Amino acid sequence: MRIDRTHQKWLAASLIILSVATAVYVVYAAHSPAGPSGGSPVGLAFGIVGSAFMLFAGLLAGRKKLPVWRLGRAQTWMRGHLWLGLLSLPIILFHGGFRFGGPLTSVLMVLLIIVVASGLFGAALQHYMPNVMTAEVSKETIFEQIDHVRAGLIAETDEMIAATVGSGRAPGSKQSARSAAVVGQTTALAQEAALPLSTFYANEMRPFLQEEGPQNQPLANANTARTVFAELRSLLPPEAHDTVKRFEEICDEERQLRRQTRLHHWLHGWLMLHIPLSFALLLLGCVHAVMALRY
Repeated sequence: MRIDRTHQKWLAASLIILSVATAVYVVYAAHSPAGPSGGSPVGLAFGIVGSAFMLFAGLLAGRKKLPVWRLGRAQTWMRGHLWLGLLSLPIILFHGGFRFGGPLTSVLMVLLIIVVASGLFGAALQHYMPNVMTAEVSKETIFEQIDHVRAGLIAETDEMIAATVGSGRAPGSKQSARSAAVVGQTTALAQEAALPLSTFYANEMRPFLQEEGPQNQPLANANTARTVFAELRSLLPPEAHDTVKRFEEICDEERQLRRQTRLHHWLHGWLMLHIPLSFALLLLGCVHAVMALRY
């Protein structure tokens, strides 16, 4: 509820600011025979306000770098970053009278539009992606731990395939408590009977867990994997079916790890465009201000 109230306050304040700015611009434009100009007193005021909004939005990065400084609640900064950053676009358009002007101001306007658009895209991702993550990744893992979890799955399957073919522990594998419990329930098969399973593991499953081979691996698709494992069961004796079931669960977990990685990259990848362009916008905005004051 606290987050919702903060959001509503920023929305209400932004609408009020936009309404007042629009009314001022309409009156100003109507009483300007030569049309609105960024060099007029009203145009300069719009430029100062719009630049201040952009500067505030840019300061969010500093707030994140210095979390120990008591500079207000992070949630307040995030809402302010979103709404004031969005407001900066119409205010700067009012500043220039909806004209892009020369090369520098044209570049500035294009940058501003891209920065605002990418910010809105990122805000939409951050709003909807957690729900998508919850719905599609039932076994969500801390992102930084994904490689460790994947290594654990490979170690477990190495132990299981070694136990199934009766060769003991897989060379170099680290046996966890979980894999030890699963291996203890694994039925050893004669070498000939275990051949379909060991061949499948070496040629398809282990490369899949190691993210090797083509992207369209059969095990990467849940429906195709279901068919593959059904065919594998038909080639193995019933006592090996529990092992196949566990292998199928591990492949499902690997698919979820991959899905989580893709969603994570979507959730954070837009910042690779948004942040550099934001800094470029602030820097060029300072250059524009200095040149406007000097000339």
